[in-house]
Amino acid sequence: MDNIIDPTDLALWKKAGKIAAQSLNFATKHLKSGASLLEVSEKVEEKIISLGGKPAWPVQINLNQAAAHYCAAPDEKTILKDEVICIDVGVHIDGAVGDNAVTIDLSGKYADLVKASRDALNNAIKMLAPEVKVGAIGKVIEETIKSYGYNPVRNLSGHGIGRYDIHATPGIPNFDNRSNVRLQEHMIIAIEPFATDGRTGLIHEAHDCQVFMQVKDKNPRSPFGREVLKIVKEYNGLPFAPRWLVKQLPASKVNFALRELLKEGIIKGYPPLVEDSGGKVSQAEHTMYITDKGAIVLTKSDEY
Repeated sequence: MDNIIDPTDLALWKKAGKIAAQSLNFATKHLKSGASLLEVSEKVEEKIISLGGKPAWPVQINLNQAAAHYCAAPDEKTILKDEVICIDVGVHIDGAVGDNAVTIDLSGKYADLVKASRDALNNAIKMLAPEVKVGAIGKVIEETIKSYGYNPVRNLSGHGIGRYDIHATPGIPNFDNRSNVRLQEHMIIAIEPFATDGRTGLIHEAHDCQVFMQVKDKNPRSPFGREVLKIVKEYNGLPFAPRWLVKQLPASKVNFALRELLKEGIIKGYPPLVEDSGGKVSQAEHTMYITDKGAIVLTKSDEY
């Protein structure tokens, strides 16, 4: 599997994980009522770079019913008020990725929803070891979340992480899917339980996509497309945001090129994912390295 690493590379993954944890902790200090979503996103990405890493994807700040993939637009106007916020921060160093997330409740009304995903993550970590079935991990996550009276989000999952590959096998379900796929020693995995007070426990794609990724190596027809693709290739297949591109090129040129690259199948968009019934969503996530004695949490923090 792509996420089974050479143990001699572990130091690189540990460094990426440490920077990811520091950057997520930095983000939580800035997620306050009155803060600009765009400014927080920019500050966190600047923090990642100042610590010696690179963003593995654009910082995602998901509000209320949004579970994943909400990324600030270049002209983002959102000012935080009393939202439930899932913030997901990824860092890479030469393709070795640290992935972590936490939920902040600015309203003060959803403490148990936040605990549900966090405790589900912690309970899952306790059972990690080679030969553990991923279905059994999902069962623990589901039982923990339901013990708080909430539903796990069933069509989002944890995942393996490989070099420049943020969603490698195996998938780690957030419910008991009875999968017999087993963990293996030296795997890098991210476990990310999502809990919701929504009726369905399912998510769907919304609109206003601000996260993209190159999926095909092909030259576009227009010079604008080729100019933007040259920048995109520097991300080595990791996700990027239009607001990164408009710092280097005019917005009109970027928008034209993105439409072309999408039409030709060179890039793919990843729209925000929202809970079907409009329920609030919480998330918790760590990146782990599987050893013969259990799991090393690479994104460990004293704050969450």
